[in-house]
Amino acid sequence: MRKTPFHLVEMSPWPLIGSMAIFSMPVGLILYIRQSIPHLLLLGVLLTALVAYLWWRDIIRESTYQGNHTSYVVSGLKIGVMLFIVSEVCFFFAFFWAYFHSSLAPSIEIGSVWPPAGIKTLPTFSVPLLNTCVLLLSGVSVTWAHHAIEEGKYKSACLGLSITVLLGIYFLLLQLGEYKETMFTIADGVYGSTFFMATGFHGLHVLVGATFLTVCTYRLYKFHFSKNHHVGFLAAAWYWHFVDVVWLFLYVSIYWWGS
Repeated sequence: MRKTPFHLVEMSPWPLIGSMAIFSMPVGLILYIRQSIPHLLLLGVLLTALVAYLWWRDIIRESTYQGNHTSYVVSGLKIGVMLFIVSEVCFFFAFFWAYFHSSLAPSIEIGSVWPPAGIKTLPTFSVPLLNTCVLLLSGVSVTWAHHAIEEGKYKSACLGLSITVLLGIYFLLLQLGEYKETMFTIADGVYGSTFFMATGFHGLHVLVGATFLTVCTYRLYKFHFSKNHHVGFLAAAWYWHFVDVVWLFLYVSIYWWGS
């Protein structure tokens, strides 16, 4: 008989296997860079993806079919997602710090100007502005899906989520085309490194968020979410809004002010 509202998980092999798979990725990357041996890196990536699928499958079973996620568990999951987003804020803060450290007081090695001498920046009000509009529209559509779920309109929520995923993919395609048009590379001094690190990692987060929302769309189609129990969707929506906000800061600081 349960004496606590918290979910006491059963023994699972996924934490151990997952940690080994994740550890094999940086080791495999070093082997690939130094000796051109990609096997361990590929194995780590595939095994990590497999463990993630199996582990999250078990969590969905615990929450949706077994009913183990009580209100206390849901509250803990929400706090965990918030703390994860805070850690992501710190992650991007480092890139902004590097960018402003170099741009507010340009060193003599880069010509004492910003952008550095010889760097031709991207037009502010072309593709970057279109990307901004695309992400803002995706934020509207994911909010539409959120309200539709809370009102029990699941077909409308599926439509809103599908539009969000398509806008995310469109954003990535636009960013890929933008990278092909740049007159500089990641090796072109501090401007190239900070630009591609910040925007590139943001693009990676858009890819992760779009994948997250795709899974939520499938789960919504399978009626895994209800009006009062949709913490998985909430996590994806909060993450997507975080991605939107980061892009606004990137656009204003790098594309607009920094150009």
